[in-house]
Amino acid sequence: MTRKLTYCILLLALLCVPTMTSRAGNTIVSVKLDSARVMMGKTVKLHINIVSDAGSTGIILGTDSATLGDIDIVKRSKTQTRPLDNNRQEMTQVITLQPFEPGEHDLPPVKCLVSGDTIVSNKEHLVVDSIKVDAKGEIKDYKPIVGVPFKLIDYIPNIIARYWWAWLIALAMIAFAIFAYFKWVKKGINPFKPEKKRLPPYEEAILALNNLKSRQLWQNGQHKEYYSQLTDILRVYIDRRFGINAVEMTSSEIMEQIKHNEEALQVKEQLSEVLEIADFVKFAKMQTLADDNEIAFQRTLNFVEHTKPVPVAEEGKEDSKDSATAARKEEIEQ
Repeated sequence: MTRKLTYCILLLALLCVPTMTSRAGNTIVSVKLDSARVMMGKTVKLHINIVSDAGSTGIILGTDSATLGDIDIVKRSKTQTRPLDNNRQEMTQVITLQPFEPGEHDLPPVKCLVSGDTIVSNKEHLVVDSIKVDAKGEIKDYKPIVGVPFKLIDYIPNIIARYWWAWLIALAMIAFAIFAYFKWVKKGINPFKPEKKRLPPYEEAILALNNLKSRQLWQNGQHKEYYSQLTDILRVYIDRRFGINAVEMTSSEIMEQIKHNEEALQVKEQLSEVLEIADFVKFAKMQTLADDNEIAFQRTLNFVEHTKPVPVAEEGKEDSKDSATAARKEEIEQ
């Protein structure tokens, strides 16, 4: 009877070996499933527990593997360490498993490296149930397709949607560059340099005529350059004095606009003759006489003098201004 009892005790001890925890010195490594049975495709968690002396380090080997046996690993938690009594500590990690093959599965033991010693945990057994299909059941159709609401952002490329702020800055810079080109660069204006106050149209034209006369272009055979500058002075003066964009107009277009201006009616014929002879010199390469050049200059001066603005002032001031104008005209004629 005693021998039979001994055999029974030994048999029970052997059956309990797979579920016992593994030890190495003072270290204990054990694993446990949340559930020993799970439906195919569902997840189950495997808890790894390492109890060792305080201060010891533990590494769970095979953490880079995507499977545990023939079962997929879908998630690993970070290893957590907490102190225990009697100068001991506990390290835990949770591995989420997802089986897709029905049947019984023996999970391989988990290997841990604790303070230089490799320790193997106990084994766990998992039963995976297959999904039951009723072959005689009613076949149901798919659910109706649900329309997706329209969202503009879904049609924008990811590189634009992700870095929208950079694109916004780039568009703002491009818009500013276009504005600066037409506002300053095209007109030759430096916005960072203070612009000198411009003279009134009449004074600017008189000054330009004085400079042109002092250069003696036609006297040196530069007839085309002389008439080009003479007509440029007229065009700028007409632009500023009457608001007619004469700089961008042809001679005929200028005369068409001038004939509707009452202030220039009396001298429009002189302007027409200057523009006409200038066109012949510039485009037909006509050779002019010295008298023609002097007459063209005088007609230009007459046009500017006759159309200069007359400010409202006291009689005494008007007389002094008239005498100053006459002196300036005499100076130019000389």
